[in-house]
Amino acid sequence: MGSQDEHTDGTGRRALLGAAMFGAGGAVLGLSGTARAAGAQSAGHGGGLKSLPVPTVIGHRGASGYRPEHTFGSYQLALDLGADVVEAGDLVPTRDGHLVCRHEPEIGGTTNVADHPEFADRRTTKVLDGVSTTGWFTEDFTLAELKTLRAIERIPANRPHNTLYNGRWSIPTFEEVLNWQDEQTRKRGKQVWIYPETKHPTYFRALGLGLEERVAKLLRRHGKDKRNSPVILQSFEPTSIQRLNKLVDNPLVVLLSAANTRPWDFVEKGDPRTVADLITPKGLREIAGYAQGIGPTLDLVITKKADGSLDKETTLVADAHKVGLVLHPYTMRNENPFLPAEYRRGADADAYGDAFGAFKRYFATGIDGVFTDNADTGVLARADFVNG
Repeated sequence: MGSQDEHTDGTGRRALLGAAMFGAGGAVLGLSGTARAAGAQSAGHGGGLKSLPVPTVIGHRGASGYRPEHTFGSYQLALDLGADVVEAGDLVPTRDGHLVCRHEPEIGGTTNVADHPEFADRRTTKVLDGVSTTGWFTEDFTLAELKTLRAIERIPANRPHNTLYNGRWSIPTFEEVLNWQDEQTRKRGKQVWIYPETKHPTYFRALGLGLEERVAKLLRRHGKDKRNSPVILQSFEPTSIQRLNKLVDNPLVVLLSAANTRPWDFVEKGDPRTVADLITPKGLREIAGYAQGIGPTLDLVITKKADGSLDKETTLVADAHKVGLVLHPYTMRNENPFLPAEYRRGADADAYGDAFGAFKRYFATGIDGVFTDNADTGVLARADFVNG
Protein backbone atom coordinates (compact mmCIF):
# COMPACT_ATOMS: atom_id res chain seq x y z
CA MET A 1 0.00 0.00 0.00
CA GLY A 2 1.36 3.41 -0.92
CA SER A 3 4.98 4.45 -0.69
CA GLN A 4 7.73 3.19 1.56
CA ASP A 5 7.87 6.58 3.34
CA GLU A 6 4.24 6.32 4.24
CA HIS A 7 4.82 2.86 5.73
CA THR A 8 7.83 3.80 7.82
CA ASP A 9 5.97 6.85 9.07
CA GLY A 10 3.21 4.50 10.25
CA THR A 11 0.62 7.17 11.04
CA GLY A 12 -1.51 6.28 8.04
CA ARG A 13 -1.46 2.65 9.05
CA ARG A 14 -2.40 3.45 12.62
CA ALA A 15 -5.34 5.53 11.42
CA LEU A 16 -6.37 2.76 9.05
CA LEU A 17 -6.35 0.24 11.86
CA GLY A 18 -8.11 2.45 14.36
CA ALA A 19 -10.90 0.03 15.12
CA ALA A 20 -8.53 -2.85 15.68
CA MET A 21 -6.40 -0.82 18.04
CA PHE A 22 -9.49 0.49 19.80
CA GLY A 23 -10.65 -3.09 20.31
CA ALA A 24 -7.34 -4.05 21.89
CA GLY A 25 -7.10 -0.79 23.84
CA GLY A 26 -10.65 -1.18 25.09
CA ALA A 27 -9.71 -4.48 26.68
CA VAL A 28 -6.70 -2.87 28.36
CA LEU A 29 -8.75 0.05 29.65
CA GLY A 30 -11.39 -2.30 30.99
CA LEU A 31 -14.21 -0.87 28.90
CA SER A 32 -17.33 -2.98 28.88
CA GLY A 33 -17.66 -5.48 26.05
CA THR A 34 -20.60 -3.52 24.69
CA ALA A 35 -18.55 -0.32 24.62
CA ARG A 36 -15.71 -2.13 22.88
CA ALA A 37 -18.05 -3.53 20.25
CA ALA A 38 -19.73 -0.15 19.78
CA GLY A 39 -16.34 1.47 19.42
CA ALA A 40 -15.28 -1.04 16.80
CA GLN A 41 -18.50 -0.53 14.89
CA SER A 42 -18.65 3.26 15.17
CA ALA A 43 -15.12 3.63 13.83
CA GLY A 44 -16.42 2.14 10.62
CA HIS A 45 -17.79 5.13 8.76
CA GLY A 46 -14.51 5.88 7.01
CA GLY A 47 -14.36 2.53 5.22
CA GLY A 48 -11.28 0.37 4.95
CA LEU A 49 -10.10 -2.18 7.50
CA LYS A 50 -11.29 0.00 10.36
CA SER A 51 -14.89 -0.48 9.26
CA LEU A 52 -14.75 -4.14 10.31
CA PRO A 53 -15.95 -5.27 13.76
CA VAL A 54 -13.25 -6.47 16.16
CA PRO A 55 -12.66 -9.35 16.56
CA THR A 56 -13.41 -9.92 12.87
CA VAL A 57 -15.02 -13.22 11.89
CA ILE A 58 -13.51 -14.44 8.62
CA GLY A 59 -15.26 -17.28 6.77
CA HIS A 60 -12.40 -19.66 5.94
CA ARG A 61 -12.87 -20.74 2.32
CA GLY A 62 -16.47 -19.70 2.91
CA ALA A 63 -18.47 -21.81 5.33
CA SER A 64 -16.30 -24.86 4.75
CA GLY A 65 -17.56 -26.53 7.93
CA TYR A 66 -20.90 -26.99 6.14
CA ARG A 67 -20.30 -26.95 2.37
CA PRO A 68 -17.46 -28.00 0.04
CA GLU A 69 -14.87 -25.22 0.27
CA HIS A 70 -14.33 -22.53 -2.34
CA THR A 71 -17.76 -22.82 -3.93
CA PHE A 72 -20.42 -20.16 -4.21
CA GLY A 73 -22.52 -22.39 -1.94
CA SER A 74 -19.82 -22.10 0.73
CA TYR A 75 -19.22 -18.35 0.20
CA GLN A 76 -22.93 -17.55 0.23
CA LEU A 77 -23.55 -19.51 3.42
CA ALA A 78 -20.65 -17.76 5.18
CA LEU A 79 -22.41 -14.44 4.59
CA ASP A 80 -25.75 -15.88 5.68
CA LEU A 81 -24.13 -17.10 8.92
CA GLY A 82 -22.76 -13.64 9.71
CA ALA A 83 -19.13 -13.69 8.53
CA ASP A 84 -17.67 -10.19 8.28
CA VAL A 85 -15.25 -11.27 5.55
CA VAL A 86 -15.24 -14.28 3.21
CA GLU A 87 -11.98 -15.90 2.18
CA ALA A 88 -12.85 -16.06 -1.51
CA GLY A 89 -10.61 -17.50 -2.59
CA ASP A 90 -7.25 -19.24 -2.74
CA LEU A 91 -6.10 -18.13 -6.18
CA VAL A 92 -4.40 -20.50 -8.63
CA PRO A 93 -4.06 -20.10 -12.43
CA THR A 94 -5.34 -22.10 -15.37
CA ARG A 95 -3.19 -22.98 -18.37
CA ASP A 96 -4.74 -20.08 -20.28
CA GLY A 97 -3.98 -17.59 -17.50
CA HIS A 98 -7.31 -17.25 -15.67
CA LEU A 99 -7.42 -17.19 -11.86
CA VAL A 100 -9.66 -19.74 -10.15
CA CYS A 101 -10.46 -20.49 -6.51
CA ARG A 102 -9.03 -23.77 -5.21
CA HIS A 103 -7.24 -24.55 -1.95
CA GLU A 104 -4.34 -26.03 -3.94
CA PRO A 105 -3.41 -26.30 -7.61
CA GLU A 106 -3.79 -30.09 -7.19
CA ILE A 107 -7.52 -30.69 -7.57
CA GLY A 108 -7.88 -34.46 -7.17
CA GLY A 109 -9.11 -34.02 -3.60
CA THR A 110 -11.47 -31.08 -4.19
CA THR A 111 -13.13 -31.90 -7.54
CA ASN A 112 -14.54 -34.91 -9.38
CA VAL A 113 -11.72 -34.80 -11.95
CA ALA A 114 -10.95 -38.50 -11.26
CA ASP A 115 -14.40 -39.36 -12.63
CA HIS A 116 -13.59 -37.74 -16.00
CA PRO A 117 -11.93 -40.34 -18.27
CA GLU A 118 -11.07 -37.62 -20.78
CA PHE A 119 -8.66 -36.14 -18.22
CA ALA A 120 -7.08 -39.42 -17.03
CA ASP A 121 -3.87 -38.68 -18.91
CA ARG A 122 -3.47 -35.32 -17.14
CA ARG A 123 -2.71 -37.08 -13.86
CA THR A 124 0.94 -36.46 -13.11
CA THR A 125 3.55 -35.99 -10.38
CA LYS A 126 5.13 -32.58 -9.78
CA VAL A 127 7.37 -31.06 -7.14
CA LEU A 128 5.30 -28.33 -5.47
CA ASP A 129 7.34 -26.19 -3.08
CA GLY A 130 9.75 -29.06 -2.53
CA VAL A 131 7.05 -31.70 -2.04
CA SER A 132 6.41 -34.44 -4.58
CA THR A 133 2.69 -34.24 -5.34
CA THR A 134 0.64 -36.55 -7.57
CA GLY A 135 -2.70 -35.61 -9.08
CA TRP A 136 -4.28 -33.16 -11.46
CA PHE A 137 -3.13 -29.52 -11.52
CA THR A 138 -5.07 -26.42 -12.52
CA GLU A 139 -2.19 -25.14 -14.66
CA ASP A 140 -2.66 -28.15 -16.97
CA PHE A 141 -6.29 -27.27 -17.72
CA THR A 142 -7.93 -24.45 -19.62
CA LEU A 143 -10.70 -22.58 -17.83
CA ALA A 144 -13.26 -24.17 -20.15
CA GLU A 145 -12.03 -27.63 -19.14
CA LEU A 146 -12.05 -26.79 -15.42
CA LYS A 147 -15.63 -25.55 -15.77
CA THR A 148 -16.69 -29.10 -16.71
CA LEU A 149 -15.66 -30.27 -13.23
CA ARG A 150 -17.63 -30.05 -9.98
CA ALA A 151 -16.43 -29.43 -6.44
CA ILE A 152 -16.39 -32.14 -3.74
CA GLU A 153 -15.73 -32.18 0.02
CA ARG A 154 -11.99 -32.17 0.80
CA ILE A 155 -12.09 -33.90 4.23
CA PRO A 156 -15.05 -36.34 4.10
CA ALA A 157 -13.80 -38.29 7.14
CA ASN A 158 -14.32 -35.20 9.30
CA ARG A 159 -17.26 -33.81 7.34
CA PRO A 160 -19.35 -36.68 5.99
CA HIS A 161 -22.42 -34.43 5.94
CA ASN A 162 -20.76 -32.12 3.42
CA THR A 163 -20.53 -34.93 0.87
CA LEU A 164 -24.28 -34.44 0.37
CA TYR A 165 -23.32 -31.38 -1.68
CA ASN A 166 -20.65 -33.07 -3.82
CA GLY A 167 -21.12 -32.18 -7.48
CA ARG A 168 -23.47 -29.26 -6.85
CA TRP A 169 -21.11 -26.37 -7.61
CA SER A 170 -18.46 -25.58 -10.18
CA ILE A 171 -15.05 -23.99 -9.60
CA PRO A 172 -15.41 -20.19 -9.29
CA THR A 173 -13.12 -17.79 -11.10
CA PHE A 174 -11.76 -14.74 -9.28
CA GLU A 175 -13.61 -12.53 -11.75
CA GLU A 176 -16.87 -14.28 -10.86
CA VAL A 177 -16.07 -13.74 -7.16
CA LEU A 178 -15.59 -9.99 -7.73
CA ASN A 179 -18.94 -9.79 -9.53
CA TRP A 180 -20.60 -11.90 -6.81
CA GLN A 181 -19.19 -9.53 -4.17
CA ASP A 182 -20.88 -6.56 -5.87
CA GLU A 183 -24.14 -8.44 -6.28
CA GLN A 184 -24.18 -9.53 -2.62
CA THR A 185 -23.29 -6.03 -1.44
CA ARG A 186 -26.31 -4.68 -3.34
CA LYS A 187 -28.66 -7.44 -2.19
CA ARG A 188 -27.66 -7.26 1.47
CA GLY A 189 -27.39 -3.48 1.70
CA LYS A 190 -23.99 -3.71 3.39
CA GLN A 191 -20.45 -3.99 2.10
CA VAL A 192 -19.31 -7.57 1.54
CA TRP A 193 -15.58 -8.14 2.12
CA ILE A 194 -13.34 -10.77 0.56
CA TYR A 195 -9.86 -12.01 1.55
CA PRO A 196 -8.12 -13.73 -1.41
CA GLU A 197 -4.75 -15.48 -1.14
CA THR A 198 -2.02 -15.91 -3.74
CA LYS A 199 -1.11 -19.62 -3.62
CA HIS A 200 2.43 -20.83 -4.39
CA PRO A 201 3.39 -17.61 -6.19
CA THR A 202 7.07 -18.55 -6.68
CA TYR A 203 6.08 -21.90 -8.22
CA PHE A 204 3.64 -20.26 -10.64
CA ARG A 205 5.99 -17.42 -11.58
CA ALA A 206 8.54 -20.03 -12.69
CA LEU A 207 5.84 -21.46 -15.01
CA GLY A 208 5.24 -18.03 -16.56
CA LEU A 209 1.92 -17.68 -14.69
CA GLY A 210 2.72 -14.84 -12.26
CA LEU A 211 -0.21 -14.35 -9.89
CA GLU A 212 0.26 -10.82 -8.58
CA GLU A 213 -0.03 -9.00 -11.91
CA ARG A 214 -3.17 -10.99 -12.74
CA VAL A 215 -4.72 -10.19 -9.35
CA ALA A 216 -3.84 -6.49 -9.69
CA LYS A 217 -5.26 -6.28 -13.21
CA LEU A 218 -8.62 -7.70 -12.13
CA LEU A 219 -8.79 -5.51 -9.03
CA ARG A 220 -8.04 -2.42 -11.12
CA ARG A 221 -10.67 -3.40 -13.67
CA HIS A 222 -13.25 -3.67 -10.90
CA GLY A 223 -12.11 -0.52 -9.10
CA LYS A 224 -11.08 -2.55 -6.03
CA ASP A 225 -7.34 -1.79 -5.88
CA LYS A 226 -7.51 1.05 -3.34
CA ARG A 227 -6.62 1.54 0.31
CA ASN A 228 -10.27 1.41 1.39
CA SER A 229 -11.31 -1.32 -1.05
CA PRO A 230 -13.11 -4.25 0.64
CA VAL A 231 -10.49 -6.74 -0.56
CA ILE A 232 -7.68 -7.86 1.78
CA LEU A 233 -4.85 -9.74 0.02
CA GLN A 234 -2.78 -12.42 1.76
CA SER A 235 0.09 -14.81 1.03
CA PHE A 236 2.48 -17.16 2.81
CA GLU A 237 5.29 -15.71 0.67
CA PRO A 238 6.44 -12.28 1.88
CA THR A 239 7.85 -11.41 -1.55
CA SER A 240 4.39 -11.92 -3.06
CA ILE A 241 2.99 -9.35 -0.63
CA GLN A 242 5.90 -7.00 -1.40
CA ARG A 243 5.13 -7.37 -5.11
CA LEU A 244 1.42 -6.66 -4.50
CA ASN A 245 2.40 -3.63 -2.41
CA LYS A 246 3.92 -2.10 -5.56
CA LEU A 247 0.91 -2.96 -7.73
CA VAL A 248 -2.16 -2.12 -5.60
CA ASP A 249 -3.11 -0.12 -2.49
CA ASN A 250 -5.21 -2.85 -0.86
CA PRO A 251 -4.71 -3.95 2.76
CA LEU A 252 -2.05 -6.68 2.73
CA VAL A 253 -1.42 -9.57 5.14
CA VAL A 254 1.57 -11.91 5.49
CA LEU A 255 0.55 -15.44 6.47
CA LEU A 256 2.83 -17.25 8.92
CA SER A 257 3.08 -21.01 9.31
CA ALA A 258 4.84 -22.93 12.10
CA ALA A 259 7.79 -21.17 13.77
CA ASN A 260 10.37 -23.64 12.45
CA THR A 261 9.25 -23.40 8.79
CA ARG A 262 10.62 -21.19 6.01
CA PRO A 263 8.46 -19.40 3.45
CA TRP A 264 9.07 -21.08 0.09
CA ASP A 265 10.25 -17.86 -1.55
CA PHE A 266 12.95 -17.68 1.15
CA VAL A 267 14.00 -21.25 0.35
CA GLU A 268 14.19 -20.46 -3.37
CA LYS A 269 16.30 -17.34 -2.94
CA GLY A 270 18.51 -18.72 -0.18
CA ASP A 271 17.16 -16.51 2.62
CA PRO A 272 17.94 -18.56 5.77
CA ARG A 273 15.28 -16.94 7.96
CA THR A 274 12.41 -18.95 9.42
CA VAL A 275 8.97 -17.83 10.59
CA ALA A 276 10.53 -17.57 14.07
CA ASP A 277 12.74 -14.76 12.69
CA LEU A 278 9.77 -13.01 11.09
CA ILE A 279 7.85 -12.82 14.38
CA THR A 280 10.66 -11.14 16.33
CA PRO A 281 10.17 -7.39 16.93
CA LYS A 282 12.69 -6.75 14.13
CA GLY A 283 10.93 -9.12 11.72
CA LEU A 284 7.53 -7.61 12.51
CA ARG A 285 8.87 -4.08 11.95
CA GLU A 286 10.06 -5.16 8.54
CA ILE A 287 6.66 -6.69 7.68
CA ALA A 288 4.97 -3.47 8.83
CA GLY A 289 6.95 -1.66 6.13
CA TYR A 290 4.92 -3.29 3.36
CA ALA A 291 1.86 -4.94 4.98
CA GLN A 292 -0.95 -4.03 7.35
CA GLY A 293 -1.35 -7.36 9.10
CA ILE A 294 -0.21 -10.90 9.74
CA GLY A 295 -2.12 -14.17 9.59
CA PRO A 296 -0.28 -16.46 12.02
CA THR A 297 -1.19 -20.04 12.73
CA LEU A 298 -2.95 -20.13 16.12
CA ASP A 299 0.03 -21.99 17.63
CA LEU A 300 2.11 -18.81 17.23
CA VAL A 301 -0.38 -17.00 19.51
CA ILE A 302 -0.61 -19.73 22.18
CA THR A 303 1.89 -22.58 21.98
CA LYS A 304 0.87 -26.19 22.49
CA LYS A 305 2.21 -28.92 24.74
CA ALA A 306 3.21 -32.32 23.37
CA ASP A 307 -0.28 -33.66 24.17
CA GLY A 308 -1.95 -31.01 21.99
CA SER A 309 -3.28 -28.91 24.87
CA LEU A 310 -2.63 -25.18 25.10
CA ASP A 311 0.57 -24.09 26.80
CA LYS A 312 1.90 -20.52 26.91
CA GLU A 313 0.60 -17.30 25.40
CA THR A 314 3.37 -15.69 23.35
CA THR A 315 4.15 -11.97 23.00
CA LEU A 316 3.14 -12.01 19.31
CA VAL A 317 -0.12 -10.08 19.74
CA ALA A 318 1.54 -7.30 21.75
CA ASP A 319 4.61 -7.21 19.50
CA ALA A 320 2.53 -7.00 16.31
CA HIS A 321 0.22 -4.32 17.73
CA LYS A 322 3.27 -2.31 18.80
CA VAL A 323 4.24 -1.87 15.13
CA GLY A 324 0.65 -1.31 13.98
CA LEU A 325 -0.08 -4.74 12.51
CA VAL A 326 -3.44 -6.49 12.90
CA LEU A 327 -3.52 -10.23 13.61
CA HIS A 328 -5.95 -12.57 11.89
CA PRO A 329 -4.85 -16.08 12.98
CA TYR A 330 -6.06 -19.33 11.39
CA THR A 331 -8.02 -21.65 11.70
CA MET A 332 -10.83 -22.27 14.19
CA ARG A 333 -12.91 -25.38 13.48
CA ASN A 334 -15.62 -27.02 15.54
CA GLU A 335 -14.57 -30.66 15.14
CA ASN A 336 -12.52 -32.46 17.79
CA PRO A 337 -9.34 -33.19 15.82
CA PHE A 338 -8.83 -29.49 15.08
CA LEU A 339 -9.31 -28.22 18.64
CA PRO A 340 -6.72 -27.99 21.44
CA ALA A 341 -6.84 -31.23 23.43
CA GLU A 342 -8.62 -29.79 26.48
CA TYR A 343 -11.53 -28.62 24.31
CA ARG A 344 -12.19 -31.98 22.65
CA ARG A 345 -15.30 -33.91 23.68
CA GLY A 346 -15.56 -37.64 23.02
CA ALA A 347 -13.46 -39.43 20.43
CA ASP A 348 -15.35 -39.07 17.14
CA ALA A 349 -13.39 -37.31 14.40
CA ASP A 350 -16.47 -35.46 13.19
CA ALA A 351 -18.00 -34.71 16.61
CA TYR A 352 -17.95 -31.12 17.84
CA GLY A 353 -15.86 -30.24 20.87
CA ASP A 354 -16.06 -27.14 23.05
CA ALA A 355 -15.39 -24.68 20.22
CA PHE A 356 -16.86 -21.80 22.25
CA GLY A 357 -14.32 -22.39 25.00
CA ALA A 358 -11.49 -22.35 22.48
CA PHE A 359 -12.76 -19.18 20.77
CA LYS A 360 -12.98 -17.46 24.16
CA ARG A 361 -9.40 -18.39 25.01
CA TYR A 362 -8.04 -17.13 21.70
CA PHE A 363 -10.13 -13.92 21.67
CA ALA A 364 -8.80 -13.14 25.17
CA THR A 365 -5.28 -12.81 23.71
CA GLY A 366 -6.31 -9.61 21.90
CA ILE A 367 -6.27 -10.95 18.34
CA ASP A 368 -8.10 -8.72 15.86
CA GLY A 369 -9.99 -11.51 14.14
CA VAL A 370 -9.85 -15.19 13.23
CA PHE A 371 -10.37 -17.45 10.26
CA THR A 372 -13.04 -20.06 11.00
CA ASP A 373 -14.76 -22.82 9.03
CA ASN A 374 -17.87 -22.17 11.17
CA ALA A 375 -18.78 -18.50 10.91
CA ASP A 376 -21.95 -18.88 12.98
CA THR A 377 -19.97 -20.33 15.91
CA GLY A 378 -17.48 -17.46 15.56
CA VAL A 379 -20.23 -14.82 15.57
CA LEU A 380 -21.84 -16.27 18.72
CA ALA A 381 -18.43 -16.61 20.40
CA ARG A 382 -17.65 -12.98 19.61
CA ALA A 383 -20.96 -11.86 21.12
CA ASP A 384 -20.11 -13.81 24.28
CA PHE A 385 -16.67 -12.18 24.35
CA VAL A 386 -17.62 -8.55 23.77
CA ASN A 387 -20.63 -8.71 26.08
CA GLY A 388 -19.01 -10.91 28.72
